[in-house]
Amino acid sequence: MNWLTGVSQGEVKRLIAQLADPTKYDIAARELIKLGADAVQPLVDALQVQDLNLILTYQNILARIPSATPALIKTLATAHPIVRGRVAEVFGISRDKSAISALLDALKGEYFTVRSRAALALGNIGDVRGIPFLLPLLKDKEDEVRSAACAAVARFCDPSTFDDITTVLLDDPIIEVRQSAARALGGTKHAAALPYLMEALRDSSWWFEREQAAADLLDAIKNMGTAAIEPLIEALGDREGTVRRYAAALLGEMGDIRAIEELGMALYDLHTEVGRIAAEALAKFGAPAVDILIEALNHPEAAIRENSVAALGKIPDERVVPLLLNSLGDPARDVQKQVLRVLAELRDPRALPALRSMVSNRADREFSMLAKQIIETMR
Repeated sequence: MNWLTGVSQGEVKRLIAQLADPTKYDIAARELIKLGADAVQPLVDALQVQDLNLILTYQNILARIPSATPALIKTLATAHPIVRGRVAEVFGISRDKSAISALLDALKGEYFTVRSRAALALGNIGDVRGIPFLLPLLKDKEDEVRSAACAAVARFCDPSTFDDITTVLLDDPIIEVRQSAARALGGTKHAAALPYLMEALRDSSWWFEREQAAADLLDAIKNMGTAAIEPLIEALGDREGTVRRYAAALLGEMGDIRAIEELGMALYDLHTEVGRIAAEALAKFGAPAVDILIEALNHPEAAIRENSVAALGKIPDERVVPLLLNSLGDPARDVQKQVLRVLAELRDPRALPALRSMVSNRADREFSMLAKQIIETMR
């Protein structure tokens, strides 16, 4: 019992328990915040729970109690490492600048979980005085700390730090840490970060046998917005096919009309996968790309015609079906099959006469069966 306020620890714990009940949460949270310092230690003790949702609930309430700061600073230096890390996160939520000194001390601690969370908290607080203390953590022996340092330093959006983050982006031995660096640079949305991300795109260690890992890098480049269009167009001419393929895919997702003509050229790339991705990218532009794809239907290379047929089938344009029907006479069987696959997806009744003609032509039993199946799906 606190004799000054008349509040028992049992009452505080009862309110904390009610936070798990959605019907009682609002009232319990308000009461705990109103209790101020009396609620702090029980809430800190509760941070040892395993339920991550409850941990965040307790942290948010602690962050809204101004008088909690002294006790939390003491806890940050003396408690179990798990609790210290969670208390550091409280300061990240409250952005309490009076905790900066304690968080800087925590950066030097022996426990990597505390160092990483203290770094993130300093990044959230956003006081530039923390930058010189965060930069050394980019070389910390622990992966989690290096990742957190990337995120924390990037929060300041200071171009003078981008080179340091890029050292992690390009050279860190752990790909997950490099992914953190990519996400961090992309999150800045600062044009000065873009050359570093494009440099990483050209680094084969980022994507060779690591297609999934490269997704973070691609998202980071895409996150840079229109500033990335010209560098990506330039990357369509890179000597490495994988770089060209990624550039084409990103340009299609970003939908900037400046890329249409260059993607039209990429249709004829000697790397067949690049040509396929370029066709898919053009399809995302819709009607403005139709003429370019029509022109490709006359190319002597069957794979290019096949890619163009597939792309046209994804564009809702009245010109598409007649073009597809004309391509049923293509000299390459693979192209004809691609046309049939597209017609099956479109289910356009204008294709019925040509399909019925194919059904009646029993000299080609494979196509006769395929045409029959498409007609059945259109009924």
